[in-house]
Amino acid sequence: MASLKVGDKISEGTFKYVPYTPELDNGLACGVPTTLSTNDWKGKKVVLFSVPGAFTPTCHVNHLPPYIQKYDEFKAKGVDVIAVVAANDPFVMSGWARVEGLKDKILALSDTEAKWNKQFGLSLDLSQMGLGVRTARYAMILDDLEVKYIGIEPAPGVTVSGADAVLAKL
Repeated sequence: MASLKVGDKISEGTFKYVPYTPELDNGLACGVPTTLSTNDWKGKKVVLFSVPGAFTPTCHVNHLPPYIQKYDEFKAKGVDVIAVVAANDPFVMSGWARVEGLKDKILALSDTEAKWNKQFGLSLDLSQMGLGVRTARYAMILDDLEVKYIGIEPAPGVTVSGADAVLAKL
């Protein structure tokens, strides 16, 4: 059961990610992972959404693409940062970001073993499917690190964590 609720401040966490550079347009480039701290989001409006896995059917087809398509709408509503997080390693997240065409619009963050998400009850144990511990499917709006909205999916699929649901809460 998730412990994070509207009005809470998120605790500090760090994620690995590969920042976009034009060199990554070459499929043979890998990039160099760096660290992003949630403290980098102080004073910013952030939309963070979480998927169980890069390249998985619902995440790849139904969850991430609407965020890309509605990027300008998020920016028009004052969103400074849009980020997707999953338990995949930073190289997989970077590969997914390149396939999806994220470039520098949406950050693809790695929360290996769902360590940051686990503290809030936002992880899934998918070991029985051979996938290990993953991040749960949700979305949140943060304003200066304070949770303004959190939509945790109650069942498989994308509803309260989708781009349209989040846009309606901005």
